[in-house]
Amino acid sequence: FRNVGLVPDGGATYLLPRKIGWARSMELILLGEKVHADKALEYGLCNYVFPQDKLMEESLKVAKKLATGPTKTLGMIRQLMWSSFNNSYEEQLRMEAKMQHKAFTFNDTKAAMKAFASKKKPVFKGE
Repeated sequence: FRNVGLVPDGGATYLLPRKIGWARSMELILLGEKVHADKALEYGLCNYVFPQDKLMEESLKVAKKLATGPTKTLGMIRQLMWSSFNNSYEEQLRMEAKMQHKAFTFNDTKAAMKAFASKKKPVFKGE
């Protein structure tokens, strides 16, 4: 943005400092330099870096792991993680307890607990 005389938008000035810290955010935003993959990984801007020829294969592995997991529970985990920025510690604990109680009602959770007890791999169905 700074390289074309504009300020960051799209929430960058809110999200970036919370993700990588104020000093690193200031450096990136004020200097306007490209962030290469190794630095993005180091800063926590991405979780993985793959060679270009492996990108699709590795991305599909991650997508498959998410898609074949306990999707209802994963949705609640995402909700908990995002809400943690706005909640106090006590509020977050209450929200976790409420969602944990709800997770115990899911068929996927019941089946996974049974599979765990019999040392088998769970098969999630999104239920």
